[in-house]
Amino acid sequence: MLAQIYLDQHLYAAAFGMLEVAARSADPRALNMLGRAYERGWGVVRNIPAAITYFNMAADQGYGWAFFNLADLHMAGRDIPQDTALAQALYIRAAQAGVYKALTMLGLLLEDTQPPCPTTTAAARQYYQAAADASDCWGFLNLARLSLQDGDHAAAAECFQQVLQTGFRDCFLAMKALLPHIPDPQRSHLLHQTEARLRS
Repeated sequence: MLAQIYLDQHLYAAAFGMLEVAARSADPRALNMLGRAYERGWGVVRNIPAAITYFNMAADQGYGWAFFNLADLHMAGRDIPQDTALAQALYIRAAQAGVYKALTMLGLLLEDTQPPCPTTTAAARQYYQAAADASDCWGFLNLARLSLQDGDHAAAAECFQQVLQTGFRDCFLAMKALLPHIPDPQRSHLLHQTEARLRS
């Protein structure tokens, strides 16, 4: 917890020291966060192989966020070969461990299937709905995006309201980029609320 406080204050060197000490306990949360420090370069030189080592140690204990972080690395191919199939399998493990953001990632992977077809979009929508049912803001955001594509502005506005209730800065910024596709007066009202959340 002290390491997280240091991270929140951007005191990365102090946070890294705390995470190193915490990880000696082999607690999966501490191992995962030490992996994040190596992945992001928080108080240490960025080192993806070291990050993977610590994520794997946490994943071996069934820790959901470790599966998610490994999936992100393999999905992006940052300093390692991109492996979409492995990323998908890891997102599934993360979702099974209760990381509902992984459901959104599985939906996005389905939407990226080539060639796109209504069946994969419908399946992606189911993943987004499952994420939204677990109060994941990205699930709501992607449901809103699909509703906009369908021309269902009322459903999109309802999902955007849920984003405002469950989201955070990055999600609000992504929502703001979608708002031009919704007509007034809903657009102006939602934009006002989004700006207020970004300021708070």
